[in-house]
Amino acid sequence: MNSMDVNNAMDDRKKRRRLIAGVLFTVYFAVLFYFLFFSEKMGRTYSERAYHYNLVPLKEIMRFIRYRKVLGTYAVVLNLVGNIIAFMPFGTFLPIYYERCRKLRYTVLYSFELSLVVEILQLVFKVGSLDVDDLILNTIGGLFGFLVYELVKQFIRKTTERKKHDD
Repeated sequence: MNSMDVNNAMDDRKKRRRLIAGVLFTVYFAVLFYFLFFSEKMGRTYSERAYHYNLVPLKEIMRFIRYRKVLGTYAVVLNLVGNIIAFMPFGTFLPIYYERCRKLRYTVLYSFELSLVVEILQLVFKVGSLDVDDLILNTIGGLFGFLVYELVKQFIRKTTERKKHDD
């Protein structure tokens, strides 16, 4: 196999990976959108009663930690860890599609911006609640997702180098 064939095969693999990631990214957004705006189980129903919001950083996080025995482990994990995990795919997929986002600062910035848009939409449409702590947790999730992207990228690079060396 000549070098042109090898390059074409590598380009095909990259295109296939990008297509699969694109499908997964689209599915992720659909599921995220559903849970953030429509899931009754997550308390996402329109409410005419007084809307609550939190603009004090770490207030709700500390409340969940302080009252974890009363609220239950499930509620604490769902709120704190769930907000982080919900945005990890965003931080992982974003650098695959946008070269600019292969820099940590951009992925973190866009994770924050997406979270801010979500929180504002929840306020406007009165589903869920606007919470600055969600901004913090979601942004951390985007950061962790970027770190996953970097780890996978390094793993692929090392595997590819090993294969080249073995041949």
